[in-house]
Amino acid sequence: MWTFIKKISLTQWIIISMVIGAIAGWLFPELSQNIRIVSNIFLKMIKVIIVPLLFSTLVVGIAGHSDDLKAVGRLAFKSIIYFEIVTTIALFIGLAAVNLTQPGVGITLPQSVSNTTQVTPAQMSIKETIEHIVPKSFFESAANNDVLQIVFFAILFGIALTQVKGKPKEAILNFCEGLSEVMFKFTGIVMKFAPFGIGAAMCYTVGHSGIGVLMNLGKIILTLYGSLFVLIFLVFIPIMLLFKIPIKRFAKAVEEPALIAFSTTSSDAALPKALENMVKFGVPRRIVSFVLPTGYSFNLDGSTLYLSIAAIFVAQAAGVHLDLWHQLSIMFALMLTSKGIAAVPRASIVILSGTLVTFGLPLEGVAILLGVDEIMDMARTGTNLVGNCLASTVMARIEGELNFDNPENHLFSENSISNNI
Repeated sequence: MWTFIKKISLTQWIIISMVIGAIAGWLFPELSQNIRIVSNIFLKMIKVIIVPLLFSTLVVGIAGHSDDLKAVGRLAFKSIIYFEIVTTIALFIGLAAVNLTQPGVGITLPQSVSNTTQVTPAQMSIKETIEHIVPKSFFESAANNDVLQIVFFAILFGIALTQVKGKPKEAILNFCEGLSEVMFKFTGIVMKFAPFGIGAAMCYTVGHSGIGVLMNLGKIILTLYGSLFVLIFLVFIPIMLLFKIPIKRFAKAVEEPALIAFSTTSSDAALPKALENMVKFGVPRRIVSFVLPTGYSFNLDGSTLYLSIAAIFVAQAAGVHLDLWHQLSIMFALMLTSKGIAAVPRASIVILSGTLVTFGLPLEGVAILLGVDEIMDMARTGTNLVGNCLASTVMARIEGELNFDNPENHLFSENSISNNI
């Protein structure tokens, strides 16, 4: 019996807890309200991850690439411009989709939680929003989990670190790299409590809002998958046509790494195979070795699209009306906070949580999304991988170095790379 239990994966435990929680909330609506403490504890555990993880990954993403940026020059500049354009388009596709389908409408969060009229972006003017980005104290911003201010500080800190030479830079960079690695492990530990937190959140939500809330979860899954298909067919394919990239050959090259990313919900697991296949496809090694890792920090198309959907979904569930300007304010925040975060499982949840805290939206909405996050994470991670492979191909074409008979094909051998997957 114990052997069978150990074989059950975290994903399966999450699904099991979600089902049990929904049934319990439906059968015992009054008793279900007492279990909220479990989900609240889990939400606090997620909340404590935000600042150290975001700060360390952003600093490493900026300062850690400083030597590469100097070496490749034009490639770095063009890559970042491309990343910003595509991820911004992805954000707006998600924004349009979530406003069209409105998956959060109909969910009722507790009034004490969803009453955010004092801190929602609806109360902030344009000048106040811009001024709010600049922190007056890093520690105050960290204590308040104010993601925008942390990002501002981390960007300036990272830029300053690139101008430092020798052991001081090495010491700080090593510290940030170590901190990010520890926080990734920390996130993994916290996620082991996910079945309890998610089960309790589902139980409480169904008991509070009724069984009809499950329809909303199905609607947001369909919204995400539909939006990702729109991104692929209306953005990725036109880009391939514009830069004369053979679609069938590209699809064959990314098929295996995309499936690895989809099934493991981690782009990192697919990185070795993606590097190998892109070089075989015709992208020079120097380009793919720079663009793919950098894209994992700055070009998460699937994740940014998901974040725009999830953030507005929570606002809809909380009954907070956001006009176009305030939705764009959230999109701007997501444009910043989604940069520099490594493509590891659940990283999007950390970013979403920080953004919601910044704009005064309830974290209970995250608890609801966590119940189906695995299903959505598979799609967005696969899209991230395809988007980064496409970015490396586009950069090779722009640089005039895309060669379908690339002599570097042998540099990524089956034995040296495939065994690392």
